[in-house]
Amino acid sequence: MAVAQLDLKREYNHFRIEIDRALAKVLKSGHFILGEEVRALEEEVAAYCGAAYGIGVSSGTDALYLTLRALGIGPGDEVILPSFTFVATAEAVAYCGATPFFVDVDLQTYNLDPNKIEDALTPRTKAIIPVHLFGLPAPMESLRELAKRYSLLLIEDAAQAFGAIYKEKRVGSLGDAACFSFFPTKNLNAYGDGGMVVTSREEVKERIKALRGHGSRERYIHREIGYNSRLDEIQAAILRVKLPHIDCLNEKRREVAYSYSQALQGVVKVPMEPLGSYHVYHQYTIGTKVRDRLREHLERQGIDCQVYYPVPLHWQEPFKGCPKGDMEGTERASQEVLSLPIHPFLSSKEVEEVIEGVLSFF
Repeated sequence: MAVAQLDLKREYNHFRIEIDRALAKVLKSGHFILGEEVRALEEEVAAYCGAAYGIGVSSGTDALYLTLRALGIGPGDEVILPSFTFVATAEAVAYCGATPFFVDVDLQTYNLDPNKIEDALTPRTKAIIPVHLFGLPAPMESLRELAKRYSLLLIEDAAQAFGAIYKEKRVGSLGDAACFSFFPTKNLNAYGDGGMVVTSREEVKERIKALRGHGSRERYIHREIGYNSRLDEIQAAILRVKLPHIDCLNEKRREVAYSYSQALQGVVKVPMEPLGSYHVYHQYTIGTKVRDRLREHLERQGIDCQVYYPVPLHWQEPFKGCPKGDMEGTERASQEVLSLPIHPFLSSKEVEEVIEGVLSFF
């Protein structure tokens, strides 16, 4: 039996009646851009995260970029971020004319290592972007202390971690602003592109709202060059159907992850969950020095698995000239990580098949 990394058809069938009803409501309304669905979703996501404001935008990438713009990041500035992440984190910095400064990750968590940051600071450093990679919150307490000590902005890249918790606070409420993606593969997912910025800083909210709508704060009056970056009503309606279920969906991911870890502990490096963290397992990522051979073995058995990420950003052509620290953990991670199938609708039989597939290799 083939086991898919993700199954959006099962998800749609699970929510089909609610989603179809929500879509029909939007279609009948005749209002498709920045209407009631978006406004309601912005309020609901902000309240869920424990922040004051939500601003819906067209993607997680735009969420990052518009946040940086709203916080004044521009040419000549440097922003600290991990190299072991999706390219959008660094792209957003480059879009602003600023320079990514790549810092190594902790090989145990694959998140930004606070102990490596001070060596990367320069007079041009303006911000830190920790990524809550694979659904595990970054060590925000240490990062907040660093940001406060050196007067740096702290922006959460929470694209993979909707619903994750760090020391009793949800991601989205742990920095100056947080950026979410609602790409179809995410834990809280639209059926197209979408994103949101969450913040408790009113001036940041107002600036992003203007930037997302062509630089306009009042209709047809444009005080700066802006962008067309709006979350549409249809995607907002779909997200509002799923949002009340996100905790249950994340718990189902955690149940799958627990089964994997119980069976595979000691065979491969399994994900860790530091004390005080609540991992939502956007990906269940193992580590092994024989990653490529294991992947081939699993694929021959029809078990879908992916490598996130095979090439660190500091090796990628657009970023080869960017400053960086020692990248030992990052480079090792890129050679060893493998993400197994995980989603809320995996059957127990499929979970067992994945486990047996890994064990049969070893």
